[in-house]
Amino acid sequence: MTTTTVRPAGRPTRAPAPPVRSGVVLFAALLGFFMIGLDASAVNVALPRIGEALGGSTTGLQWIVDAYTLMFAALLLSAGALSDRLGANRVFAAGIAVFTVASAACGLAGNTGVLIGARLLQGSAAAVVLPSSLALVRWAFPDAAERGRAIAMWTVGGAVSTAAGPVVGGALTSSLGWRTIFFLNLPVGLLTLAMLTKVPGAPRRAAQLDPLGQLLAVLALGGLIYGVIQAGASGFSTPSTLIGLLVAAVAGAAFLVTEARVGDPMVPLSLLRSRTTAICLTVGFAVNAAFYGVIFALSLFFQQVLGQSAIAAGVMFLPMTALVALANMSSARAAVRFGYRMPIAAGQLVCALGLLALLGVGIGAGTSRPLLAVLLIPTGIGLGFAVPSLTAAMLSDLPAERAGLAGGIFNAGRQMGGALAVAVFGALVSHPGSFVPGLRLSLLSAAVLLLVTFVATVFLPGRNSRR
Repeated sequence: MTTTTVRPAGRPTRAPAPPVRSGVVLFAALLGFFMIGLDASAVNVALPRIGEALGGSTTGLQWIVDAYTLMFAALLLSAGALSDRLGANRVFAAGIAVFTVASAACGLAGNTGVLIGARLLQGSAAAVVLPSSLALVRWAFPDAAERGRAIAMWTVGGAVSTAAGPVVGGALTSSLGWRTIFFLNLPVGLLTLAMLTKVPGAPRRAAQLDPLGQLLAVLALGGLIYGVIQAGASGFSTPSTLIGLLVAAVAGAAFLVTEARVGDPMVPLSLLRSRTTAICLTVGFAVNAAFYGVIFALSLFFQQVLGQSAIAAGVMFLPMTALVALANMSSARAAVRFGYRMPIAAGQLVCALGLLALLGVGIGAGTSRPLLAVLLIPTGIGLGFAVPSLTAAMLSDLPAERAGLAGGIFNAGRQMGGALAVAVFGALVSHPGSFVPGLRLSLLSAAVLLLVTFVATVFLPGRNSRR
């Protein structure tokens, strides 16, 4: 006998959710992460050619880099909450779309002002793409073991983009022109968006935003970078410099007051009471300041002082950047065996010693090119060895439910270090007659900063804590 099942009237059945295609999600996330990472480093070697084409001064070249990093750093603070609130796939798709459009605007820019404006938009989109891409990977791989492998691949993708950036940027600039660095993002962005059409909607989670705190963070960091860049161009006593620094001070103070009083702050100040968290934030700031500040200054040095082509300048960075991914993996193994403190301290020390070695050979117009490339290797190894353990140490110091918040604050601090270093080092090398002395002072400043934070690392716990 056949049995007929009668469904209650007025209750239409809901179609089952389409299956998550994990491989598609991972590839899309990798493409997005690779694209924003590549743009962060590829543009550096193109700066002299951009200056020649658009007539930009050193100040303008600094802003081409810092416009991207400024918005990337400041908006990272709330981008994670936005991803949770609206759904990771929606936010990721919107970020990729805006980044692609901004890349087209960069490639079509007819003057420095338009290019800087488009870079601001690029950096804003990159801040959205980074946390939402990681959230997508976490969602698409519910099994812990598979998720761990997927996140490792996602991390390596970011390291590879950093390594490939100077070489890709140099090759494109020398062969097809600097604009192709940005146009390359168009097919990649469109491919990523096409892949996302096959991804079902990711779940949403209630997450509070802090718009006032976010605005004050942008004003504080923007005012500080503007003031430092203007100081290098026209001195600390000029009205433009003083106004920038005043805006930074007032906005920074207002940010601290706001975060202390708001019910759900973007940056809970209580986090900074933890010694481990405070040290990790400080070291992350220092490591990025040294790495990206040095790359910016040396990119100009290789081309403006040594007279190298853009592709030759990119190849000069290859020995340094190629070892970042390998050092990343070595850091994880060292942390398991010795605890987080050892790889963090060793990475900083290796970086500092490499920079001091560059000073020891008397870096200048007559320095051997192969020797310079070899002496840059410790900088890449040190960064790659320190950062994974640094991230893990900070996350292990906090409850699991605060991991997303901690990751956003940590990465924002790192980006701030890079942005401020470009402003300071650019100011030191902004005058052609004092470029080499300014470069040497930049290298010395980076080395001293790393040695100071190396000492601070001694106060981290000797063995890994578990939460």
